[in-house]
Amino acid sequence: MFEHKKNDLLPRYLFIRRVIRYFIYSLFMIGFALLIGISGYHLFADLDWINSFYNASMILTGMGPVAEMSSIGAKLFSSFYALFSGIAFLSTTAVFFAPIAHRILHTFHIENNEQE
Repeated sequence: MFEHKKNDLLPRYLFIRRVIRYFIYSLFMIGFALLIGISGYHLFADLDWINSFYNASMILTGMGPVAEMSSIGAKLFSSFYALFSGIAFLSTTAVFFAPIAHRILHTFHIENNEQE
């Protein structure tokens, strides 16, 4: 999927297409994680859709919960969703920055080989 260290760098327009494609993957990952949170808060915490969206968004971004969880099921869901959100955030960040990091490291490899 990425060019090998022995190959040349992709042209700039192909690199930009790659970054856009990975950005779209990241959006789908965030959307999926948000959908899980919205559904869970609506089902387990009996929040309406807007408050479910608000609470899931705040948890997913690391800001913290907004609504008080009253039932054991809601508290368990909220706890597991918070753990899941941390992993989802880190994974999404990794997916988004992977092509950029690859290009930077590939550029350093090319420059080091040219100096030798």
